[in-house]
Amino acid sequence: MKTRKLRDLEVSSIGLGCMGFSQSYPPFIPEEEGISVIRSAFDLGVTFFDTAEAYGPFKNEELVGEALKPIRDKVIIATKFGYNIKSADESYDGNNPFGLSSKPEHIIKAVEGSLKRLQTDHIDLYYQHRVDPDTPIEVVAETVSELIKQGKVLNWGLSEASANTIRKANAVCPLTAVQSEYSMWFREVETNGVLAILEELGIGFVPFSPLGKAALAGKFNKDTKFDKADIRSTIPRFSGENWEKNVKLVEYVNELANKKNATPAQIALSWLLHQKDFIVPIPGTKKVSRIEENIGAENIVFTHEELKEIRENLNSIELVGNRYSEAQEKLINKD
Repeated sequence: MKTRKLRDLEVSSIGLGCMGFSQSYPPFIPEEEGISVIRSAFDLGVTFFDTAEAYGPFKNEELVGEALKPIRDKVIIATKFGYNIKSADESYDGNNPFGLSSKPEHIIKAVEGSLKRLQTDHIDLYYQHRVDPDTPIEVVAETVSELIKQGKVLNWGLSEASANTIRKANAVCPLTAVQSEYSMWFREVETNGVLAILEELGIGFVPFSPLGKAALAGKFNKDTKFDKADIRSTIPRFSGENWEKNVKLVEYVNELANKKNATPAQIALSWLLHQKDFIVPIPGTKKVSRIEENIGAENIVFTHEELKEIRENLNSIELVGNRYSEAQEKLINKD
C-alpha cells in the first residue's frame, strides 16, 4: 500500500478501524477469527490500526494487542482515553455512553491499562476520545506530554474536538492527528473550521466512519431496516423518513461507482483521499474481502473536473437527521 504522513507519523494511506469487532455492529465474530482478519489486513499492506479502551469495553484492545503482538514493530497502533469506565461489565451500546474524565490521574491509570491489554510498552498514537469539559485541554496536553517524555506514548491526538480546542492543545503539546467523522455522508469539518486548522498547523486528519457507518458501502437501500442491537437504529439519520430522503445520496454514490467501474465504498474512500494529502481514513470491517475492496480505493483516480462535479452534486443533496443519538451529540466538543 501507499503511505501517508500524520504530521511525522508514517502510516498506510488507509487504516483499519477495529471497533466493530467488539461493539456497535453485531454479530461479533469469534476472537480467533477477529485475530485472523486483523493479521490479514497487515498482510494486505495495512499498518495503521485504531482501537480504544471504551470499545467492549477493554475487549477490543485485548483483541488488537493479541493480533498485532507478532508484528508489533511493523505497525502503528492508535488507542484512546477519556471515558470514565469503572469496570469491564459496564454496558456501552453507543447510545448510552460512559461519563467523561480526562483528569491527570485518570489518564495515567488509563494508559497503564491500555499498554497491558495491547501487550506493548508504548502507544504510537494516543487520542483523547472526547473532550472533557471539566478538565482544561491545557492540563490534558501537559499530562500527555509527560507520558511522551516517559516513552509510554509517542504521539497524541484529539477526537471530535473543535478548532479552538485543537489550537489550544497543539500550543502546549503538538498534535499528530485529530479524529472526527468525515465522508460524503457527513462533511461538517469542512465548514466548522476543523479541516482548515489542521492544514494550518500541519496536523494529520483521521476520518472515522468514512463510509457513513456503511451507508456508502453499497449494501443498503430505501427498504433497509436496522436491528435494535445495531447502533444505526439509534441514529436519526438512519431512521424513518430521514433515511428515505438520505438514500438519495446512497443512490448517487452507487451511480458514480458504476461509471468508474468501482464499488461504492471505493468511490467514497477515494473521494476522501482526494480532499487532502494529510487525510487517512479508517474504515471498519470484519471481513477480509471488504479490506481488499477498501484498499482498492487507492487506485481510483478522479480528475479535477470530476471532483468539481461531485461536490456540486453533494451540495445539492440535503441530508436530514443528526449523525448521533441525543446522548452522543452532547459529548461533541463545539466550543
